[in-house]
Amino acid sequence: MSIVTKIIADADNELRYPSIGELNLLQFYFHSVNDRIDIVCILRDKQQDIIKLASKAIFQIHPEYIAPGGNAEGARKRSLCLRDYGWYLRLITYGILAGEKESVEQLGIIGVKEMYNSLGVPVLGMIDAVECLKKASLEFLSMEQASIAVPYFDFIIQGMSN
Repeated sequence: MSIVTKIIADADNELRYPSIGELNLLQFYFHSVNDRIDIVCILRDKQQDIIKLASKAIFQIHPEYIAPGGNAEGARKRSLCLRDYGWYLRLITYGILAGEKESVEQLGIIGVKEMYNSLGVPVLGMIDAVECLKKASLEFLSMEQASIAVPYFDFIIQGMSN
């Protein structure tokens, strides 16, 4: 649900007009919408480069993942890991566009630890992978763009850490 939809729904559920704080939040969101679209376009267009940088970094941190018996051993397992990296990057763009983290939480955090545990994928490795995605993404974003995008990466990292 976008921040706009959420504010309207909350006000309607309580039979009131949006508060000054909510209107200020909307004003900030609308002021930053072009930046948000630019960020999403960059992350979309640079996805392959970002994933390449992030995967290189994660496998330097955790070389055991690509070693014999590791979770990313061989081309097939490695491609599944990279697919997940693309999925998380795409999920982050959804949150950036919506201007809220609820969709990120619903799609990317709730149940993710259970899923990875059931597949035998170390959650710590996925936390490190999202951190690597964040760092790789920052290579393509300005400081202002990074200030908008980083909280979404951090939200996933924090959610997976709990």
